[in-house]
Amino acid sequence: MIKLTRLDGEPFVLNAELIRYVEKRPDTFITLTSGDRIVVAETMDDVIERAVQYQQHKHFMPPPVRMTASSDASIPNASA
Repeated sequence: MIKLTRLDGEPFVLNAELIRYVEKRPDTFITLTSGDRIVVAETMDDVIERAVQYQQHKHFMPPPVRMTASSDASIPNASA
């Protein structure tokens, strides 16, 4: 979900998964997968940045825990 602003100043939240494409003409138009169009106050670059950040955050996984040689010794049959 990304937070955006309508032209009248009203903030709203959009499911970034529904964005089909974004256009600048000169206002920023967002076309959704349903075919609906929304005009927002943010620039096209701002919308893209927020959508990319959303996708990166959604897919972020913490790095795996690395086991050291000393921790392997405490696990029976760690090499088996």
